[in-house]
Amino acid sequence: MSAYLKKPEEEEGDPTSQANFLQIASEHIDFDWTIDFNAKLISGSATHTFVVKEDDVKEVIVDTQALDLGKIEVEGQDVDYTVDPKHPVMGSALHIPLPAGLKSGSKVTATIHYKTTKDCTALQFLAKEQTQGKTFPFLFSQCQPIYARSLAPLQDSPSVKTTYTAKVASILPALLSAIRVSPPSTGPAHDGKVIGKDVVTYTYKQPIPIPSYLIAIAAGNLRYKAFPKVEGKDWTSGIWAEPELIDAAYWEFEADTTRFLATEETIVPPYRFGVYDLLVLPPSFPYGGMNACISFLTPTLLAGDRTLVDVVVHELTHSWFGNGVTQAHSGHFWLNEGFTTYMERVLQKVLHSEAERGFSFLIGYKGLQDDLKLHQNQPKYQRLVIEFEKGEDPDDAYSRVPYDKGANFLLYLERLLGGLDIFLPYITDYVNTFMGKSITTWQWKDHLYGYFKKNGGDTKIKLLDSVDWNAWFFGEGLELPVKIEYDTTLAKQAYALAERWDAARSTSDLSEFKESDVESFNSNQQIVFLERLEGNYDALPSSHIDHLGELYHVSNTPNAEIRLRFYELALKDSPSDAAKRFAPVAAKWVVGDDGTGILKGRMKFCRPIFRAVNRVDKVLAVSTYKSAKESFHPIAQRMIEKDLGLA
Repeated sequence: MSAYLKKPEEEEGDPTSQANFLQIASEHIDFDWTIDFNAKLISGSATHTFVVKEDDVKEVIVDTQALDLGKIEVEGQDVDYTVDPKHPVMGSALHIPLPAGLKSGSKVTATIHYKTTKDCTALQFLAKEQTQGKTFPFLFSQCQPIYARSLAPLQDSPSVKTTYTAKVASILPALLSAIRVSPPSTGPAHDGKVIGKDVVTYTYKQPIPIPSYLIAIAAGNLRYKAFPKVEGKDWTSGIWAEPELIDAAYWEFEADTTRFLATEETIVPPYRFGVYDLLVLPPSFPYGGMNACISFLTPTLLAGDRTLVDVVVHELTHSWFGNGVTQAHSGHFWLNEGFTTYMERVLQKVLHSEAERGFSFLIGYKGLQDDLKLHQNQPKYQRLVIEFEKGEDPDDAYSRVPYDKGANFLLYLERLLGGLDIFLPYITDYVNTFMGKSITTWQWKDHLYGYFKKNGGDTKIKLLDSVDWNAWFFGEGLELPVKIEYDTTLAKQAYALAERWDAARSTSDLSEFKESDVESFNSNQQIVFLERLEGNYDALPSSHIDHLGELYHVSNTPNAEIRLRFYELALKDSPSDAAKRFAPVAAKWVVGDDGTGILKGRMKFCRPIFRAVNRVDKVLAVSTYKSAKESFHPIAQRMIEKDLGLA
């Protein structure tokens, strides 16, 4: 196994992009869009300001996918352009000719007129029946990792970071991953016009360069409530949701969001994006959160007891790691997610305790183990740094590996180098050095060595030289290169309860177990209890599964994180009576056919549930999925179909 995939000083291209950004790169985009809810498309234009990086470059190549292209103007003059045949993953490269004699450092503008199409992976248009209010349709985007090219023609690589402005004409309130210019967020909804009928033009600006996957749009019958201003802070924060959910959403997140952000500023440089809003989306959103200036959130976080709000810690931490310091391409995804997960857990220590930090690592390790097993037949995807082939789909590698192997790597380095007091100043220097840039693992490693050479000398360098870099970057298999111990204080009660249930497997008298067993458990302790039972012991008898689910109310809890773990436990032994009984229940739950009408569109929930049901009853899994297919986001559809063997 090679020591490096690329030499640190080499400038890397992007295996998932056909753009020629090493020769000429976009630095700013002006979007002019109209949303057509009836035709389910966005039409308009994208005007790029390109910076020449190589003398006499003759064309600019941008990424497109499933776009209906119109005329293109370069410096105001119509040009003839060509579009390559479609690549199944990367889409179609758009070649735009440029004026002759361009010199490095000069700038050139190009306006591309276009429409999105029904095959746009980035956009999901929802019928009014799929929303909470069931009165108006809804639109939202999800561009990560390589789907921005189906929303707009652009150089769709994290290596290209642009500022942008947008004018969006819409009959419903429109939000973007930028700062609202007009009408004001705090004013009347839809500028006081008739929602669903009158067209309002929304204008936005994003003055901080961001990668294309963070360009985002949502539009629907939305309301805004501002969180109380934090004294001494220039940024503002608030929450958007449908009117039917706005009060519940505000209650869920108001107490903690600004506190989290203000606390994070005590351990990293100040927040740069000016606004940090939350948007609660309809249930089909495939991830937990996303985007610059605004985090798109799944409604599964509305537990009604604020037990799941800590996901906001992860999303706002991306403002520094991912949105601020960005991976050069998907092969270095761990720089986004490993750093964010590590820092999220540092914040757990600051906000709560060292025990909570260790507990988060413990929960994460179970997810890591599950996903490492999932990729046993594709060991390349067990690596921290992945060398993707040109045109390979990065979504095929999506898992907990970059999150939790990356976070554990940083925890290992923290402990090796002397603890948080030594490591956090390094993190600050890392952010200050690379903020606004896109980097590779090799640039990160060079900076790490450079920082500790300056701040520790030969002693720290010897410690870094002792690291098995190959094992961490390219190691495969089910184990980390180094066994890492976590603080298990909060896990001990959960472990002990799981051990009691295992010891009782041969008895039918379960009277020793009481509802009070879990009364003192927080939601994470309930999760660890269920995961311990599922992961460390043989499947429980079906009668025990039934009793446990009813006694502890985990078989009908509204907390999706706990419900997921219960179903994984219940469906573990595929031929068992419990599995056969709970498979239809789990299938109905995941598609919202359980009386709630709430689809579990987040891939963290829908993919493992469909996989588990599929092991018990393939016909049930496939028929349930097909009945609800159109309610899932296109990205989730593709991944579920791979899981079920339909792709």
